[in-house]
Amino acid sequence: MEPLFLIILFVVAFLYASIGHGGASGYLALMAIFGVEAATMKSSAMVLNLFVAGVSFYSYCKGGYFKWKILFPFVLASMPAAFFGAKLSIDPTFYKISLGVCLLIAVARMLFQPKSDPDQDLKTPNVTIALLIGAVIGLFSGMIGIGGGILLGPILIVFGWANLKQAAAVSAAFIWLNSVTGLLGTLSSGLQLSPMILLWIAVAFAGGFLGAWSGSFKFSEVKLRYILATVLVMASIKLIF
Repeated sequence: MEPLFLIILFVVAFLYASIGHGGASGYLALMAIFGVEAATMKSSAMVLNLFVAGVSFYSYCKGGYFKWKILFPFVLASMPAAFFGAKLSIDPTFYKISLGVCLLIAVARMLFQPKSDPDQDLKTPNVTIALLIGAVIGLFSGMIGIGGGILLGPILIVFGWANLKQAAAVSAAFIWLNSVTGLLGTLSSGLQLSPMILLWIAVAFAGGFLGAWSGSFKFSEVKLRYILATVLVMASIKLIF
C-alpha cells in the first residue's frame, strides 16, 4: 500500500474524530481514489468507523458531553434500518452518486460548522420526528457503508437539540452503533475486508485518538481541514461524474 494512502488515512481519521465522527465517507473516498477493490470498500470503511468513532466517543464522553436521552430515539430506529440497508444490493451508479453527495455534505460540515451556544436552552427532540430521522439516516448509512453522523450532527444543532460538543458525542455513539449493525447486515452476503485492514486500523486509530483529543480540548486544525476538503471534493467529482 502506498505511503501516501496511509498518510491521508491518518489525516482523515484525525479530522473526522475531531468533530465526533468516524470518517467512513472519507475512507470510502480515499479507497475510490486509490483504486481499492470495490467489494471490500463498504465493510472496510465500517470497521474503521468502529475504531475511530469509538475513540472519539470515549474522548467526548469523558469530557461530560454525551447525553443518552438525545441519542436514544434516533438510534432506536437507525440500528434496524442500518441492518436492513446493509443487506440491500444497490445499483453501482446510484451508490457512487450517493457517496459523492455524501462527501459534499461532509465537506460542508467540515468547513462550515453550525454555530451553537453551550449555554443555550436546548429542546427535547420530538420522539416521532427523531424516530423518522433515525430510520432514514440508518437505512441510507447501511446502504452505502457510513455511520450517519455526518448527517445527524448538523440536524441536532440546527434544531436546537444539542450544542456542538453534545452533537459530537451523540454522533460518535450513533456512528458506532450503526456501523455494528451495518456490519452484521453484511454477514449474510459475506463480509469482505481489505487484506490491509489491520494496518489501516492501526493508522486510523492513531489519527482518531489524536483527533478526538484535539476536538475535545480545542486544538486548531483549520489548514488540515481545507486540505482534506480539497481531497473530498475531488473524490466526489470522480464518483458523481
